[in-house]
Amino acid sequence: MERWVVTAKKADFYGIGKEFQIDPVIARIIRNRDVTGEKNIHEYLYGGLSDIPSPWLLKDIKKAVEILKEKIESQAKIRIIGDYDIDGVTSTFILLKGLRRLGANVDTYIPDRVADGYGIHAHLIERALSDGIDTIVTCDNGISASSEIAFARENGIKVVVTDHHEIPYKETEDGREYLLPPADAIINPKQTDCTYPNKNLCGAVVAMKLVAALYETFKIPEKEMEEYLELAAIATVGDVMDLQGENRILVKEGLKRLPYTKNKGLQELIRATGLEGGRITAYHIGFVLGPCINASGRLDTAARSLELLQAEDSDTAARLAGDLKGLNDSRKALTELGKEEAIRLVETTSLQNDRVLVIYLPDCHESLAGIIAGRIREKYHKPAFVLTKGEQAVKGSGRSIEAYSMYEELVKCADLLEQFGGHPMAAGLSLKEENVELFRRRLNENCSLSQEDLIPRVVIDVPMPVSYITRKLVEQLSLLEPFGKGNTKPLFAQKGLRALNLRILGKNRNVAKLKLMDDTGTAIDAVYFGEAEEFAGFISVHETISVTYYPEVNRYQGRETLQAVIQNYCA
Repeated sequence: MERWVVTAKKADFYGIGKEFQIDPVIARIIRNRDVTGEKNIHEYLYGGLSDIPSPWLLKDIKKAVEILKEKIESQAKIRIIGDYDIDGVTSTFILLKGLRRLGANVDTYIPDRVADGYGIHAHLIERALSDGIDTIVTCDNGISASSEIAFARENGIKVVVTDHHEIPYKETEDGREYLLPPADAIINPKQTDCTYPNKNLCGAVVAMKLVAALYETFKIPEKEMEEYLELAAIATVGDVMDLQGENRILVKEGLKRLPYTKNKGLQELIRATGLEGGRITAYHIGFVLGPCINASGRLDTAARSLELLQAEDSDTAARLAGDLKGLNDSRKALTELGKEEAIRLVETTSLQNDRVLVIYLPDCHESLAGIIAGRIREKYHKPAFVLTKGEQAVKGSGRSIEAYSMYEELVKCADLLEQFGGHPMAAGLSLKEENVELFRRRLNENCSLSQEDLIPRVVIDVPMPVSYITRKLVEQLSLLEPFGKGNTKPLFAQKGLRALNLRILGKNRNVAKLKLMDDTGTAIDAVYFGEAEEFAGFISVHETISVTYYPEVNRYQGRETLQAVIQNYCA
């Protein structure tokens, strides 16, 4: 069951269209994305690198630059401690490349997902001490590592934290008390007293900001910062940040450069995944390139993805890219098995009555928990946690729906958890096995989601007749790219369409080709991807149908035709 709703935000669409030389339909979509005012609309349509805020607006960035400048000049040993996901690997690489460019004596350590767990742990500080490390720089982690950072400081190690995760807090009678770690400098835009305007940067962009400030201090040409844009785009999409404002500009600029990247590893990964020679979109990062970079941290060691980005010759890069693609193919197969088992548990046990799903899959590889949680969230439109049995504790990941802030709900269960962190929409945690059932019960007792919150909403931008689709309109829609979280692909809808000439194609019979005709007799080619047999059955018993769709130009054997890609349908 779905609830179709039309976004009905008001503005002078014809006036905006005239001013910016765009169709009023495009103006309406921009308003639906809450982009208002001449300056913001201009930035949304034509924004570039000059619109990006200065890194110096970040709290503690001056402190961090002073510390690192002294350490670089004195050749003190610096260690970067990253994370094993796409954001952690890319931010590690950005810091490593940036600091080496400045002549730093620097190495890296990316924690192993199983052996080390997420972020800094005491044994990593001990290892740093025995290796004679003077300064630790974290990326994509560190904001919740208070005791570990205190331990490092007590032993004479300087610590610079670069992170973007929520600041840990506890509820007190006077409201929230934020718990910052005792680092020498903390760069995280989510700090309440940080003046940086974009609070939703990914870890790699926070790292890139630090490198930009260092380059400026060391008088490195500004042009050299552009080589980090591809990685900023990959991390921003891969870590599912909102594609608004600065983030959207960074992704747009990175995607422009990605097909022509000078990075040997990225060149070979693009080749290995069949994307060479074509346009690369945010979709390709999210579903093709990104999962390959993530796969090494899931099933092997993230050091392999870091090695790919550092590769200096094409042969090494091609071998590593092939390995990562192979690992990702294995990951897909294992994910499918885990998803099927999770669905079986939801359908056959008391879990089916829960509003927050906590699914324990002890034999599942812990690195797949987040992906499976995402698939379960999509299927049932409920917040979902998938837990697996780790060596020391039960570990898990959660994926949420808009109406449920996962991080805030975990704070309320903090006494049952060993560790946790994350965002409103996603979180990671560990807990003792005996607390699994208690955790499930507590989340559901605390849950204030209504039945309406659990019905997926299909948000329609414009109810638009298919007869309005033109080549010019489709070309203007590309001005709104890149699409993703926070800047979703526009959705159009029309009622009372007749479906004609339906054919089912594809090896798995999962593509339906047809024509849609409206009551004026205008017909347009259409395609539906999914359960094509089910779609055909629905059409056979309904004279007319309502559809949501996205228009595009279909290019096939040198011919170009307009078509509607059907997303949802009902009577």
